[in-house]
Amino acid sequence: MYNDYKPYPCPYYINRPMYNHHNMYNFYKRYPYPYWLNTPMYDSDSWEEYSNLMDYGPEPFVINIEKATKQNNNFRTALWTGTHLQLTLMSIDVGEDIGLEIHPDLDQFLRIEEGEGLVIMGDRKDNLDFQEKVYDDYIFIIPAGKWHNLINTGCKPIKLYSIYAPPQHPYGTVHRTKKEAEEAEENYNH
Repeated sequence: MYNDYKPYPCPYYINRPMYNHHNMYNFYKRYPYPYWLNTPMYDSDSWEEYSNLMDYGPEPFVINIEKATKQNNNFRTALWTGTHLQLTLMSIDVGEDIGLEIHPDLDQFLRIEEGEGLVIMGDRKDNLDFQEKVYDDYIFIIPAGKWHNLINTGCKPIKLYSIYAPPQHPYGTVHRTKKEAEEAEENYNH
């Protein structure tokens, strides 16, 4: 009546038998699953394409950030914009950079999922005294009031996500290229 054999308490796991009670060679009475499988209901390793990368804020939101970041091919895509925080995805082409900029009133967190580059920062535009190489899985934090830039020094696009607190870009921002982003920033700031 009860299933005493439970390897771990997980609601997404079906305890299918490890062996087949039925004759596997009986054409008319086949067991629907091979005898060697203990098939879970949910496959966490399955590749899921996020075909609709758009701004989901300020609603509750869950996503595999690594897969979404690597899928993004736009220079910038706002993925979630709230009142106090914003998540954007970026793709910086080989030889390009984000562009030297400063955010006087917000802190910024960036994580590189793929690629390599050089981060430069400083208190003045003409004195960028902080330089560090960054690679896959590196993070860097830009305090408010620091001039900064990220230059792609690798041979493939840098795929990263950035968290701004408070938000930096308008809700739903999508910039396909760096040029488009620069034009939008110019119009937004004037």
